[in-house]
Amino acid sequence: MPSLPNSLNNPTRPEDSHNEHQHQRQHRSRDRRRSRLPKVTITREFDAPADRVYAAHVDPEIFARWIGPSKYQVTIDRWHAETGGSYRYATGEHWFFGSFHQVLPEQHRIVQTWGWEGMPDAVSLEFLTVTDLPGGRSQLTTVSLVDSMQAQAMMLASGMETGVNEGYAKLDALLAERS
Repeated sequence: MPSLPNSLNNPTRPEDSHNEHQHQRQHRSRDRRRSRLPKVTITREFDAPADRVYAAHVDPEIFARWIGPSKYQVTIDRWHAETGGSYRYATGEHWFFGSFHQVLPEQHRIVQTWGWEGMPDAVSLEFLTVTDLPGGRSQLTTVSLVDSMQAQAMMLASGMETGVNEGYAKLDALLAERS
């Protein structure tokens, strides 16, 4: 359990008012919900400016060259990287789908849903932002919200880490050859 501020760890004394006790219970409940939010956060730096890293996430030809584990070929069935658009692609035999809720090139930001056809009811909401760093570098941050702690555990146990790491290594190489 996450540690709470001392004021919330101390039990309410009998002389405390009912309102203070109610406030503490509500605040403690909010802290627990916030700390148990089922999410996966990925932060990664690249030796390329934000506009190039962002483009690699919205251009289907570039995206297909780096996404997923090295052992799989990528097939893009549908790709409309615009606000209100949708996508469907496969890495090997694994098909993924989603909707682009916001595609904001000036802010290097994408808000999208993401799902795997093997578990079509387990859809995540993803927030991707790429920010410039000094020296022509950038940092990508993706936060994926899922519907339960169980879905989060399944996502992490699925081999996702291997696919993300191999995919971003391929993106590193692709960005280096295009510089």
